[in-house]
This record gives sequence, C-alpha cells and structure tokens, in this order.
Amino acid sequence: MTDENAEEDRPKKEMDPGTIGAIAHLYRAEVFRSTHWRSRLDNTTNWAVVTTGIALSATFSNRDASPLPMVLVGLLVTVFLIFEARRYRYYNMFRARARLLESDFYAPLLLGKSSSTNGTWARMLADDYETPHYHISLVRAAGRRLRSNYSWILAIQAIAYFGKLAIHPVPLTEFSQAFERAAIGPVPGYLVFLAGVVFHTSWIVFAIVTLRLDKRYRKKRKSPMQAI
Repeated sequence: MTDENAEEDRPKKEMDPGTIGAIAHLYRAEVFRSTHWRSRLDNTTNWAVVTTGIALSATFSNRDASPLPMVLVGLLVTVFLIFEARRYRYYNMFRARARLLESDFYAPLLLGKSSSTNGTWARMLADDYETPHYHISLVRAAGRRLRSNYSWILAIQAIAYFGKLAIHPVPLTEFSQAFERAAIGPVPGYLVFLAGVVFHTSWIVFAIVTLRLDKRYRKKRKSPMQAI
C-alpha cells in the first residue's frame, strides 16, 4: 500500500477550534501578501503610464520637437513590463494559496460540511509551503500583463509616434516624407520605421502566443492552485 493510499484510508480527524483559528490567520496573511504584491503591480503600470505621458508632452510640445522620446518610451515600457511580470509571479503564488483556502476550506464550512486536514487541499498547501515555487513562468506572466494593461500603452505609443510624423512640422503630402522625419541622426528613417513595425508586430504576436500557452496549460494542469 502506498503512502498516499494509506493517508486516504486514515480516518479523517475533524478540526478543532484552535486549528481553524490558525488557518484563519494563515488566510489573512496570504490575502495581505497578495494585496501587497497587487499594489506593486499597479505601481509598475503607473510608471509606464506616467513615462508615456511625459514622452507625449515632450513630443507634441511644439511642431519642431523630435519624435525620439516616443521611440525611447517604447523601450522603457518594455522594461517596466518585465519588472511587472516578475512581480506578477509572486502575486500569483500568494493569490493561489488564498484562493485554495477560499474554495476548499471556507466554502465547505459555509455550506455546513465538515473540514479535515487530511483533505487534498491541505496536502497541496503543505507541499507549497515546504517547497515554495512559482506557479507561472515569466513568459506567461509577461503575456498576461501585456494583454491586460501594456498592450493599450504600447498601442497609444505607436499611434502617437506615427501621428507625430504625420502632422509635424506640417501635414504629410507624400509618404516618403515620413521616412525623412523618422531619421535619428545617422540612422536612416526607413530603418527606424522598420524597427518600429517589427517591435509592435512582435508584442502582438507575443500576446497571442502566450494566450494560447495559457489555454493549453489550463487544460493540462494537475492542481487547482495552478489555475490562477
């Protein structure tokens, strides 16, 4: 008989008030930690929004202003996305623990069902505390944050950049003029323009690919803690 079968065959011991109180405090701690990391996610998004706003102000301050700030802010927003993806992995871990307690501990209690530390949820939670690990990869985390927030920021950045080329210093009369205005020092405008197209196409493709990875992963997941 395996250890798992032996554990399942053991009579379930009902939780005493002290154990329930300890788990309640544990739940409060996990909610606090998930809330803390959630606020850190919001901070990173705010940095991206503020820097984009500053770049917009600098670019459209006058008709002779360079569109270069809009190019640089696209790179800076990408850095913020990587920071936020790393923070999201922590948030995801703590939120998964809190969600498991909500669905497998508190929900049965509210329905008048008995709870036991011999349940599957208790073993999963104990394993996660004994060997802490991320529940989501950095790539999938970046994809989620990109689809949730950063796709809109990057879309605004792209529209503002091409809008700047189209109207300043005077409205375009020929498309070739856009290449002239996009030039950055010795770098030809057509190369800058091409780099922008490749950059924005890349994040769109990345968002689609990671969405498919998320869907595939959810179908194959083995633990409800990995659903968050």
